[in-house]
Amino acid sequence: MTRRNSSLKLSTLIVLLVTLAATVVQAVDNKYLMYVGTYTDKGSKGIYAYRFDPATGESDSIGLVAGTLNPSFLTVDPNHNYLYAVNEIDNFKSGHTGAVSAFAIDRVNARLTFLQQVSSLGADPAHLSLDKTGRYLLVANYTSGNIAVFPVESDGHLGPRSAFVQHAGSSVNKERQAGPHAHEIQTSNDNQFVLTADLGLDELLVYRFNPKSGSLEPNDPAFVKVSPGSGPRHFTIAPSGKFVYLVNELSSTITVFAYTPGSGKLQEQQTISTLPAEFKGENTTAEIEVDAAGKFLYASNRGDDSIAVFAIDPNSGKLTFVERVPTGGKTPRHFALDPTGKWLLAANQDSNSVTIFRVDPSNGHLTPTSHTLQVATPVCVVFVPIN
Repeated sequence: MTRRNSSLKLSTLIVLLVTLAATVVQAVDNKYLMYVGTYTDKGSKGIYAYRFDPATGESDSIGLVAGTLNPSFLTVDPNHNYLYAVNEIDNFKSGHTGAVSAFAIDRVNARLTFLQQVSSLGADPAHLSLDKTGRYLLVANYTSGNIAVFPVESDGHLGPRSAFVQHAGSSVNKERQAGPHAHEIQTSNDNQFVLTADLGLDELLVYRFNPKSGSLEPNDPAFVKVSPGSGPRHFTIAPSGKFVYLVNELSSTITVFAYTPGSGKLQEQQTISTLPAEFKGENTTAEIEVDAAGKFLYASNRGDDSIAVFAIDPNSGKLTFVERVPTGGKTPRHFALDPTGKWLLAANQDSNSVTIFRVDPSNGHLTPTSHTLQVATPVCVVFVPIN
């Protein structure tokens, strides 16, 4: 063998090894950490973590990564360095308020390092999110019926509030709507407005948001009403920013709104049921999400214990029913599409399980898999890229 041929073979081997190494790195890069928030009154101790492989839909349990009380809803900053959890309680440091806990994320071992716990400024915080810059944390306090905004410092800690709004009023359901109940809060796609669903008021409220100061001012108009007794719970904004989809907990319906980004104006387009016509039992809806392509919408039913799937008209935003799939458990309080859009994970609160479905991006259909995670009283699922 000549030296030239040996050099060529060695060069070929090196190229193959580099290609193989790149493939392995890419495979690792495509994996995610998955955090599950829970209620801690029935065996759970806090936040649990898994390694999720989107190539297969399989998850490896890491275990408890943060012991904290009722971390029901979670959110992660845009740079994936910090995780924030509501502590859904009504008595924090002897005050009639819940709390928010901040953690630093170790993306090597998934551990969460506790940074800080502050008052949420209202009882039973039910939802939290970050603005699009990650500089402000927004919290919706259910029992107190108010919302708050907190600056996020460079080290992940929360500063003193930059905004606080107390809602007022009631609606027709005397048991559930005797007062305001803020249930979800998030910014618009352009970060210029903050939207809040209030179950007690039958309103989706709109605030002008100042991303420099974190302040809120009522928009004009300040809210849009839904049918009395509907009980707005959660909402999602289409990737285009042109439509907002509101799931109504008490009426088991979805209301579609056309949204004007420049003015924050909402105009109702459609209201559609999430239930089969023959359904006779008790049901409350919970979570709602649109896929990244803006083609399909998913909503969860608690009682029917299913995920309802709808196709989205790209021009009008209106929904057409596609299918309804059992979640394989009880009370799907939350679900999430993984970052690749290939999988939907449903957190079945009352059967202590997270079930995993394969998503067909061409038609929105969900196919059950054999992958089921056992975790006590799961509520919320969020993803963090490993690298």
